[in-house]
Amino acid sequence: ENRIRDLREDHDLSQREVAKAIGITQRKYSYLETGQQPWTDELLVRLAEFYHTSVDYLLKRTNDPGW
Repeated sequence: ENRIRDLREDHDLSQREVAKAIGITQRKYSYLETGQQPWTDELLVRLAEFYHTSVDYLLKRTNDPGW
């Protein structure tokens, strides 16, 4: 399960849209989403803020999205 990809798809967003929202290129976002590059703490925080959820939820440390 790729929670980060699932969140993006559940919100009907493209990689480009999410990348723009968190301030990176679509290519970099693709590498992050597919696990080819590791997420930095800063980018995880930006992504969590974008989705109004917690970093723990993104990292599958909890199943509570906090919505």
